Amino acid sequence: MQKEDQKNKEKVFTLIREFDAPAKEVFNAFTDADALNAWWGPVESKNSVLKLDFRTGGIFHYEMKNNGKVNYGRFLFGKIQPYELLEFTNAFCDEHANIIRAPFDIQLPLEIFYRLLFTEKNDKTTISMTGYAVNATVEEQETFSSINADMQKGFNATFNQLEIYMHTRINIYKQLKTTNMTRVSTYLNFPGNTEEAFNFYKNIFNGEFTGDGLQRFGDTQLPEGMPPLSEDDRKLIIHAELTILGGHILMATDAPESMGLKVEYGNNMHINLEPATREETKKLYHALSAGGKITMELQDMFWGAYFGSCTDKYGINWMLNCIEKSSV
Repeated sequence: MQKEDQKNKEKVFTLIREFDAPAKEVFNAFTDADALNAWWGPVESKNSVLKLDFRTGGIFHYEMKNNGKVNYGRFLFGKIQPYELLEFTNAFCDEHANIIRAPFDIQLPLEIFYRLLFTEKNDKTTISMTGYAVNATVEEQETFSSINADMQKGFNATFNQLEIYMHTRINIYKQLKTTNMTRVSTYLNFPGNTEEAFNFYKNIFNGEFTGDGLQRFGDTQLPEGMPPLSEDDRKLIIHAELTILGGHILMATDAPESMGLKVEYGNNMHINLEPATREETKKLYHALSAGGKITMELQDMFWGAYFGSCTDKYGINWMLNCIEKSSV
């Protein structure tokens, strides 16, 4: 990074936000393209990741579409301490990630430096965020200071999307089985029509809803301070189980864009393995992820499972879920 301007550092943007999830989970939401597609960016635009190289000196390049207009942004990552610290400079850019002026009528700094500290307590994480203009003129610095309230509003709205993403993701995983009987199921993601699809499959296979049947988002308790779900979103399915041919179980959830999620071909289906022991879970996970992509490290999750997910070298998605407790 370029040498920091001390005068610019005197006028700092600050924001503190708490999330109902461990620091590792919150931090990882900044490191994965699928996660960033789900929550990062202005709420008024449709945002998508063009490139993510998560390392010191790496770049995050993203697109923002709003009412037919397209803008681009980028992070240049600085210091990274997993689950504790993340630093980057943020700027508007072109489609090739070259820095450009912000598309506004005010003279904003070309780059803004941000530092995010992640602090965990009782499975909750606080992000302490600071930011200041980099190599800014006096006019740019004054403009940056004048939009503090707008930045507070914008980042809080973006972090609302992260809150929804974390809450939805965690609650979906919590719905997986709660016994250590070995089982294999197929886990499906739908953009908002799980109920319609599962009634369709139920009729075809003459199947039966199992577990707690069709569970809706409206049946779950939202974290304190989180914006309420719309009536339409409350009716969506957070978890469904359907027994079909040969006793095989289909599981599913709705993953609508209104909740910061996005279903695409490739992430709409997982094979869900539920081994009886942690040893078997670990063996299968390492074998399946070899040469592929780890999407969630195998670990003890705070909702009580030993869980991990990966995409194997052939592009097949796997989830592994075990509830055997650690002997340590």
